[in-house]
Amino acid sequence: MAFIKLNRKKLQENYAFLDRTFKSRNIKWGVVSKLLCGNELYLKEIIALGVKEIHDSRVSNLRKIKELDPNSITVYIKPPAKRSIPDIVKYADISFNTEIYTIQTLSKEAIKQNKTHKIIIMIEMGDLREGVMGEELVEFYGNILKLPNIEIVGIGTNLNCLSGIMPTQDKLIQLSLYKQLIEAKFNIKIPLVSGGTSVAIPLILKNARPMAVNHFRIGEALFFGKDLFTGDTMEGMHNDVLKLYAEIIEITEKPDTPIGELGESGVGTSYIPSDSDDLGITSLRAILDIGLLDMQPQYIEAEDSDITIIDASSDMLVIDISSSKEPYKVGDLVSFKIQYMGALYLLNSDYIGKTMG
Repeated sequence: MAFIKLNRKKLQENYAFLDRTFKSRNIKWGVVSKLLCGNELYLKEIIALGVKEIHDSRVSNLRKIKELDPNSITVYIKPPAKRSIPDIVKYADISFNTEIYTIQTLSKEAIKQNKTHKIIIMIEMGDLREGVMGEELVEFYGNILKLPNIEIVGIGTNLNCLSGIMPTQDKLIQLSLYKQLIEAKFNIKIPLVSGGTSVAIPLILKNARPMAVNHFRIGEALFFGKDLFTGDTMEGMHNDVLKLYAEIIEITEKPDTPIGELGESGVGTSYIPSDSDDLGITSLRAILDIGLLDMQPQYIEAEDSDITIIDASSDMLVIDISSSKEPYKVGDLVSFKIQYMGALYLLNSDYIGKTMG
């Protein structure tokens, strides 16, 4: 058995910290819920915080959010796929867009559904994921400005999500200049300038954000409190809102070195012998009821610092407990801190329980 536990109190405290940070600077923000993979128990907890704007990259998750709270503002945070557009118009109040054809299709679908669909135009600013090229932005904006049943509510950018480009003050100043350019060219007002995700929080805390950048999408910081510039936990926040627990199903003293003819394992890896191998060395190994089907070992860390993760197969994780001071026995639970990507794997697995605490 293995399960994730969400600490309600720590989640509430992280949310309160973020809400104070943004409100005191007159910044609008929404919670990115894609980490939760549509889990209803956890989505209800997010809504209970008082969150009014929820972002996700799966339209099925937005549908569930609308079912739980029809008043939530739902935001689809990647360019819509053509075949998903009917559901996106139905369940997303706002979507991020970069293609004229897609926005034209959204317009036609919004007419069919007798709705006005709001969009944010994403601009490429160096990370090389989604975004309209800056030199094409004015023409792009002009081509979609008059489309029926489409309301352009903002511009935005994504940084640090693919190539690791950081949201520096210069980058955000550049984004605010795009706002000025479009407003001057078309004699309009752009309500939202969405400056990025959790990675931008250190800039906000230093008051290094241009005032025109007035909107952010926050997921990782809410659950992990991480300063993505330094890798440290931000002061006043918790890094363990989510924890993993896995049950021990075997404990045995075993050799450190495999014995027999070596080949490729079932997961495509092979043990590489070395000159330091000693068939006489053994260690106390525990096997946990969780494996690669549910998680990746590099994204989890045992809370007991004397435990070493050895390796994993599809449905079992092997750890070395030789140095631990804890008297572990079969049936005990071993707890782990989780990184963001580790939580994505775990929360997407139907085999991992999801609980509250």
